Amino acid sequence: MQQGVVVKAYSGYYYVQTGNKVTMCTLRGRFKKERFSLLVGDEVQYSAVGDEKGVVEQILPRRSLLKRPMAANVDQVMLTFAAVNPDINTLLVDKFLVLAESSGLTAVICVNKIDLADTDMIGSIADLYQSIGYHVILSSTKVGTGVQELRAGLYNHITVLAGPSGAGKSSVLNSVEPGLALVTGEVSRKIGRGKHTTRYAELLALSGGGFVVDTPGFSFTEFTDIDPHELGNYFPEFVDFIPNCKFNSCLHDREPQCAVKQAVDKGQIARERYNSYMEILNEVRRK
Repeated sequence: MQQGVVVKAYSGYYYVQTGNKVTMCTLRGRFKKERFSLLVGDEVQYSAVGDEKGVVEQILPRRSLLKRPMAANVDQVMLTFAAVNPDINTLLVDKFLVLAESSGLTAVICVNKIDLADTDMIGSIADLYQSIGYHVILSSTKVGTGVQELRAGLYNHITVLAGPSGAGKSSVLNSVEPGLALVTGEVSRKIGRGKHTTRYAELLALSGGGFVVDTPGFSFTEFTDIDPHELGNYFPEFVDFIPNCKFNSCLHDREPQCAVKQAVDKGQIARERYNSYMEILNEVRRK
């Protein structure tokens, strides 16, 4: 048997990549009886039936499961934002970071178009997130800044890209792997913002190893599955202070003797991050 990664699923066929070879596979009958949902990103073992066809015999245990888009074994999200046009919005950055943390994904922040931005402003934003522990990549695909760091950050991972419209996700992909994101860009222009032509994710292979998840129009900005009492745990700099709050159910809002709020007052937690927490907490409450 051979082993590979499901890179595409369509009409009951599963396209499995092993090295540079892609084999169109079907599922063994027992998986159909169990109604097992095979997803892109799943690692499988298959037996060859001819040169370009196979049958999936074994599905290896998943390391992670992402709900939107549905994909298995995704291990990181690269959050891509423009430094300008549109200007970077730290509240939006924080919303995406919360959703990455709640999904159990490592988050990498890419700030693109830095050639057009105020250096000090972008530097202070990068310093803030680096101080929390996030990997921040400053790039300009127009002049080639940060491209090698982007490649190093993407290679040998299964990565989903997310970020607001106009941030340059396609440009980032094209700078890493010329031609890779052209199809995604064409689809986006044809269908318009917020519309989807496909319900299924697809993995695009990188020449240096690893994959990116191709989902036209994809962005995750909903907090429907987040418990208000868990939200603080998705702000890494809050975690050491939370056990010192007087109340176990502390939401770090109006409660007395809140260690998180005390840390904000002492400058141990950035006030802009706390403000983002409160904005998101109120949104979670409304949900």
